[in-house]
Amino acid sequence: MNQSMRRRLRDHSSGAATLINQGCTITGSIRGKGDYLVNGEVDGDCDIAGSVTLAQDGVWQGTIKADIIIVSGQVEGDIVAAGRVEITASAKIVGTVTGAAIAVAEGAVVDGTMSTSSQADPVTFVEKRKNGG
Repeated sequence: MNQSMRRRLRDHSSGAATLINQGCTITGSIRGKGDYLVNGEVDGDCDIAGSVTLAQDGVWQGTIKADIIIVSGQVEGDIVAAGRVEITASAKIVGTVTGAAIAVAEGAVVDGTMSTSSQADPVTFVEKRKNGG
């Protein structure tokens, strides 16, 4: 495996992300393209052609559907990725996690099932960054 394939998802960026900041609450469906960074709260579902990163202080109630999903915050709902899912040490998830590949950091809490479309087992890793960032 080449070095670029081993880099974590959060190390790759395609430009500025749409930001839902702390103190902001979104209620309803979110649809769009590009990268989304959620530090606030979402009560609803999303269908994103791109990546969704739920930061450590982020809270999501509903289904997150995107190409790539990174979870450091709290999710009560399902996670459905066309590509990869990264669950960091600070993540707390109640629901089903589905993706082509799933990486789970030591210390993450997932109360539900995980399944990969590639039939590969979820991968574990030790978070080496402080505060899941």
